Amino acid sequence: MNVVGMSEAMTAGPDQGQNPDSERRLKVELTKLQKRLRHDVGQAIADFSMIEAGDKVMCCLSGGKDSYAMLDILMALKKSAPVSFELIAVNLDQKQPGFPEEVLPEYLNELGIEYHIIEKDTYSIVKEKVPEGKTTCGLCSRLRRGILYNFAEEHGVTKIALGHHRDDLLETLFLNMFYGGKMKSMPPVLHSDDGRNTVIRPLAYCREKDIARYAQLRAFPIIPCNLCGSQENLQRQVIKDMFQTWDKQHPGRLETMFRAMCNVEPSHLADNTLYDFREGQRLGGHSSQNGQAQAVESGASQDGHNYGRLDVLNL
Repeated sequence: MNVVGMSEAMTAGPDQGQNPDSERRLKVELTKLQKRLRHDVGQAIADFSMIEAGDKVMCCLSGGKDSYAMLDILMALKKSAPVSFELIAVNLDQKQPGFPEEVLPEYLNELGIEYHIIEKDTYSIVKEKVPEGKTTCGLCSRLRRGILYNFAEEHGVTKIALGHHRDDLLETLFLNMFYGGKMKSMPPVLHSDDGRNTVIRPLAYCREKDIARYAQLRAFPIIPCNLCGSQENLQRQVIKDMFQTWDKQHPGRLETMFRAMCNVEPSHLADNTLYDFREGQRLGGHSSQNGQAQAVESGASQDGHNYGRLDVLNL
């Protein structure tokens, strides 16, 4: 199998050039990672009722580490899941220059899973509409999402699975606090306003560093995510660098932060749409929660920055 855009260590594979003791250690490490990731995904699916009996789940595959790991884990869980559901893989080929279009079909054929490659030249549209030097991620993500949502409806898909992980959720929370003036992130489950689609994020409990190491050990054929030549989201990278520093200097801090996201006390914040401070009781909150969540995903914010993660279709 061809491996695209990986480091020499990944390309060589985890077991090549290793002595027997090293090989055993790598196998043990892989087994532990598999168990941890499958547990985290299974827990997220159960906690948020992501997948139910009879669902047809569309696993959006970009060629990045996250979507490969998501597909791999969902395929494994499908074999032992207490409910029966269908799983298909979908990739959107946006006709970016240099995109290795043979990589995903070869990989998916080996897996034996039903898959679809959607070919839409959104790259040319984005280049035509976005002025030179401006970030293309906002328009690109909107076009991509529309295509995938329509495909899902046409093919009877009940759940659209995206590859955002715990770190993505935390980064988006901080980006919205720092630059958007709102305390919100990416929800593990999102129902579109029109009721046509339901988006799920099975990796919501998974750490990015676990996924990265798992992808390396499994030697997934990674496709670079910078083929379009668009500028890197510098604000997100600043947040990511900050998290990595915290993780090294204060182990466990990210885990505590994520637990806080799952344990909100409206009475101890200052949003009077969530809590009636006069009567001392919780309220329903903002009138359009789904719309707000979608605004983050589509890249919309008060200052026009893109705080979602559909820019990498890490979908």
